[in-house]
Amino acid sequence: MTRPTESVESMEQLAESWRVMALDRDADADVRDLPGIAVRWADCRFAFWNCLTLTDVDAGAELVGQRLHQAAAIMRSKEHPGFLWLFEDLLDDGARATFRTAAEQAGLQYAFPGTGMAGDLLPIPDPSHPDLTFARVTTDEQLLAYADLNSCAYGFPLEDGRDGLAGSALWKNEVYAYLALRGDVPVACAATVGVRGRLFVILVATDPQWQRRGYGEAVTRKALYEGARATGLTRATLHATVAGAPVYPRIGFKPNTPIHFYGLQG
Repeated sequence: MTRPTESVESMEQLAESWRVMALDRDADADVRDLPGIAVRWADCRFAFWNCLTLTDVDAGAELVGQRLHQAAAIMRSKEHPGFLWLFEDLLDDGARATFRTAAEQAGLQYAFPGTGMAGDLLPIPDPSHPDLTFARVTTDEQLLAYADLNSCAYGFPLEDGRDGLAGSALWKNEVYAYLALRGDVPVACAATVGVRGRLFVILVATDPQWQRRGYGEAVTRKALYEGARATGLTRATLHATVAGAPVYPRIGFKPNTPIHFYGLQG
């Protein structure tokens, strides 16, 4: 599989998985496929469920500029903030040289970087860690613990994270979501979900006070192991933060495209 093809795969995995996540949060979520823009906007307080992404392949600078203005206008029409995900390797050379300036001109502000990753890495061994036990999320209490770990790791108010996950039947049944427990205290979490013939890794988080101990890697391996065992899938994809980017290659993931996250200015 060539790098451009994997970059398209990375974007499509976002678009397909976030369709499910936005509609799970709100059956009336704004889920549309416009020319060059996928809208996946639950308009809830959990900003990760409010998402746009550009979908043109080999897009030039002029077209990307137009799309960025359109995306900003959609974001301004919403009640709650969210992010535009821009997959850099979908752009042509001219657009790569100018998209940062074009985003500013459209009224968008850079939020943080990410990296698309994928690999034919499954199955993997059932993981273990000397400090941890693992529990699949099947109860509302466990789901709130999962939400709180993400809020702590990504700097959201606890209420915002809970607004993204509380009460979800999808997350308690169809998503392979796991807590890593140190004793009876949740310290990390990770989940996988089947999306178009792949396992998509989603919402990996570690409590900041327990980072750099291998907990995030261990629970990600657990979610991959159980997801693969249940589905039979052998390929996995994810979108890594800066903190996660060094971890996932140890599991077998390979980077494909840089991702740039943007919010509205001000």
